[in-house]
Amino acid sequence: MTERLFAEGWTVEDLDLGVTARVRLPHDAMIGRRRSADAPTGYHGAYFPGGRYRYVKRWEVPDGEDRRHRLRFEGIGGAATISLNGIELAAVSSRYRDVLIDADSAVHAGEPNELVVEVDDSAKPDSRWYTGSGLYRPVWLDETGPVRFANDGVRIVTEEAASDAATLRVTTFTDGEAGNAAVRVSVRDGSRTVAEASGAPGELALTIAEPRLWSADSPHTYVVEVALLTGGQVSDSRTVRTGIRTVSVDARRGLRVNGREVLLRGACIHHDSGVLGAATHRAFEYRRARILKQNGYNAVRSSHNPLSRDMLDACDEVGLYVMDELTDTWFNPKTAHDASSRFEDTWPDDLAAMIATDRNHPSVIIYSIGNEIAETATPAGVNAARRLADAARRLDPTRPTTLAVNFLLNVLASRGKSVFSTQEEETDENKSEKKPNAVTSTVANVIADKLGSISQLVSRLPAADKASRDAFETVDVAGYNYAWSRYRGDARRHPDRVVCGTESMPGDIVRIWPLVEELPNVIGDFMWTGWDYLGETGLGTWSYGKESVPLTKPYPQITAGTGAIDITGLPGVPTLLARAVWGQLNAPGIAVRPLDVSGEKVRRSAWRSSDAVSSWAWRGAEGTLAEIEVYSADDEVELLVNGRSLGRRRAGARGGYIARFRTPYAAGELTAVGYRAGRETARSTLRSAGEAVLVLDPERVELEADGNDLAFVHVELRDGEGTVEMLEDDRVRLDVDGPAELIGFGSGASANAESYNGDTHRTSYGRALAVLRSTGKAGTVTLRAVSDRHGQTTVELTAVAPVVSAVRS
Repeated sequence: MTERLFAEGWTVEDLDLGVTARVRLPHDAMIGRRRSADAPTGYHGAYFPGGRYRYVKRWEVPDGEDRRHRLRFEGIGGAATISLNGIELAAVSSRYRDVLIDADSAVHAGEPNELVVEVDDSAKPDSRWYTGSGLYRPVWLDETGPVRFANDGVRIVTEEAASDAATLRVTTFTDGEAGNAAVRVSVRDGSRTVAEASGAPGELALTIAEPRLWSADSPHTYVVEVALLTGGQVSDSRTVRTGIRTVSVDARRGLRVNGREVLLRGACIHHDSGVLGAATHRAFEYRRARILKQNGYNAVRSSHNPLSRDMLDACDEVGLYVMDELTDTWFNPKTAHDASSRFEDTWPDDLAAMIATDRNHPSVIIYSIGNEIAETATPAGVNAARRLADAARRLDPTRPTTLAVNFLLNVLASRGKSVFSTQEEETDENKSEKKPNAVTSTVANVIADKLGSISQLVSRLPAADKASRDAFETVDVAGYNYAWSRYRGDARRHPDRVVCGTESMPGDIVRIWPLVEELPNVIGDFMWTGWDYLGETGLGTWSYGKESVPLTKPYPQITAGTGAIDITGLPGVPTLLARAVWGQLNAPGIAVRPLDVSGEKVRRSAWRSSDAVSSWAWRGAEGTLAEIEVYSADDEVELLVNGRSLGRRRAGARGGYIARFRTPYAAGELTAVGYRAGRETARSTLRSAGEAVLVLDPERVELEADGNDLAFVHVELRDGEGTVEMLEDDRVRLDVDGPAELIGFGSGASANAESYNGDTHRTSYGRALAVLRSTGKAGTVTLRAVSDRHGQTTVELTAVAPVVSAVRS
């Protein structure tokens, strides 16, 4: 098989604006559109407009070749019609579905071929978060011989895994009649072949001696090469990178990977790529996986749609367990134009596509069939849950299933009317369309934010148990959203129920994690969210002074503000707290509430336990009262300002892992010292900044000249020691010379009217992030930056000849 990435040579026409441009995939057509306060996506989609787009690509197929062709679209943002040479091949309405389309009937050999994708993404809002538009995930051309593997035609399962030997079962399926075809399988560990087998299409078993098993702690992978032969010639092939591992779960032994107990330290993540919009770039997904792992997480939950192939590859290689989730919506709507009206028609294909993508990835250990589906409190919803869970088990019996339930929503749904019942509303076109009523997942968020512990109280009521237990009986793992107060009681009431915290407030980790460690049936916790995202604007953002203070905030708010790590990849205070609780913080973590809002009236969000940031560089704030938080698992923490002790405070489990201090700000050094049993364990220091200048700091100085690799460059206002100044933000303009292009530039600021697509952006607390993509040629790349008040600077990167890899899962 030849699988060619269709990244270059595309044009896209914005059918609303009448503008045509050349683009390279992946491409998010929405992120460059102008935002406005009255945009139809509203706070759900970060105030972006919808749109209609026409993508066109032309290429030639050599004449005389006996080849068959298929097109793979990993995701299309909007309702799409796909045509080749004027022949319609397919219509796709599910934006996260990976589809493989037979193109044999329309391909013209020996002459140009024209592929056209019409995308209508104008009906908004269609999700509770930013979705992006267009061909935002990769497109591939699949070329094979006359006999070929079917989609999902190579399935690899670990049947046994022990230290001395492991057994892999490789099952193959062909697309159409295979005749006298044969299958040849080899398993490689690096350059060494460790197992081989051959036979007719179907099942083959291979034994691997002394295997290296895959886990998040030791993510070792093997390469499985599968060839389909006719007449002794290879007609099709697959090369799959996978891992040897088993998964089991029960209420008495918990979650076991390769027979060993695992507790999930989880991060919920949305699909967008921050300043790159929804465009799914392989380098971004790998970077995100690495940063999450470095900050103590060992698992991710996709929220609320299947992960990209690139992110799955990254989780395999970096070592992150995956709970892959199908959807946020079943048959009752949550937004005016979501997929609920198509649910019954599309879910079988959507589920099959997710499992086909996931099944050979060792990182995927749980399938989630839905998030906060309140109709699961009704007989119709329970029936749907059973159908989805049973279908998932038929497709893949090796992984458990789960369903994420918000008990507050289910209680409301059980009280007569569905919480997602609809009412008629006239649109501008005088057409009646279904609109969700006031009580949705968003309203549940408002209740949780305003009333705090009321969600935990409601979740403990007998009515909550009654409204959820039938649905939980359909799945293998009960997913609890914001209901950790049920854990201990449900361990008694439902002794055979396996529980996972599928969403939780970051600040609740202090109370949640001891229960996870104590109760064998509770297998882990997923924080909302591990990584910040576009849309659902201001959910976790604190408000100050006379600012507007609704839960979801108005334009120009752009991010949710809930992320333990912001959209640029900068870890925040929630990671310090979680790492302290998990026992992974080697020295005290110091954070300071922003001194530019010190003393102002504040309106907090339940989705962010603190607005503090890790800095002591607040020029011009001398004498302002500083509120300091020190995160530590130590018994006590001492804080020193320029060598003067402010005393010791309790930390660790008895102090909620946070020691708090208050003192007037003074430039210099802030040092925290941890103590256990009266003896010093470690110390850490923050320093104020000297004279700040503009600095460009790339995460690496080389990128592959393949037209796809990315370089991430930090744009910072900092002194000669590397300390970033927080209160001297500036406008910065970038220019690129050489074989790379600027494809994203922005900061982690939650409110921002600037475009991420431009060459000019303002820093936020001294920081911004620039993302460059190679153009496919080798050479020197020069990035220049000019600021209004902090000078200018340049940095050189090198685009090097790419390292060619044949492996693609």
